[in-house]
Amino acid sequence: MNNIVLAVTGASGSIYAKLLMDKLKALSGQWDNIGVVFSNNARYNWKLEIGDIFDEGEYPFDFYDKNDFNAPFASGSARYNTMIICPASMGMVGRIVHGISDDLPTRAADVVMKERRKLIVCPRETPLSTLHLENLLKLSERGAIICPAVPSFYSNPTSIEELAMTVVDRILDLVGFEQDVYRWGE
Repeated sequence: MNNIVLAVTGASGSIYAKLLMDKLKALSGQWDNIGVVFSNNARYNWKLEIGDIFDEGEYPFDFYDKNDFNAPFASGSARYNTMIICPASMGMVGRIVHGISDDLPTRAADVVMKERRKLIVCPRETPLSTLHLENLLKLSERGAIICPAVPSFYSNPTSIEELAMTVVDRILDLVGFEQDVYRWGE
């Protein structure tokens, strides 16, 4: 089973979350369940950056309120094997590192880490303070994969979407999806 949690936080970078959800929708044969939770600021940024209010009806995922501790992935018994936080705010990173499970995204991250499952954190912040770097290091030391929302250019992207997609494709590679994407040297 491939059960995935996607947390979208209030960091700038809604394009990454949108493209990630679009691609996950297209890869529907490779996952069983996707649970999605937005922070309040994520919805605000979505409207600001994408230009539309987020519409859950566009996606075949299960959506949960950020305070819904009855969501299945709030417990390790639900067997969600991967959690992606994209984009990840530094506030979210700090709360996870310090075990502050005060909402569904932080509780889900706590569960994924305690169960030794895959946690992929995509920070979108610049510049990074020493505190940010220390928190990211602590997450990495505790088993999380830190995949900064930093696009690559060697595929010669010609649009903002193609550029952002270089990050999304990397995230999906880290999850283990089979996809036809640009590969260095191929």
